[in-house]
Amino acid sequence: MEIIGTIIIGFIAGLLARFLHPGDDKMGFILTTVLGIAGAFAATYGGQALGLYTPGQSAGFIGAVVGAVVLLVVVGILRRMSR
Repeated sequence: MEIIGTIIIGFIAGLLARFLHPGDDKMGFILTTVLGIAGAFAATYGGQALGLYTPGQSAGFIGAVVGAVVLLVVVGILRRMSR
């Protein structure tokens, strides 16, 4: 059940990260969602492994949004470099 919750949080975090990320990366809805979910997984399990927070804390959602924004920035840079 925890993985499904992380996916749902990642979906919401991806949408919020896309809203917060400046610029036009021309990423579609699917890529934004996937990056949000990946950011949520990285932030959720990375933050818990480092002992920054425990499951269920609101810091996990904030970490998921930050992780999604970081991934959006990295993918945007990589896409610009490949052109």
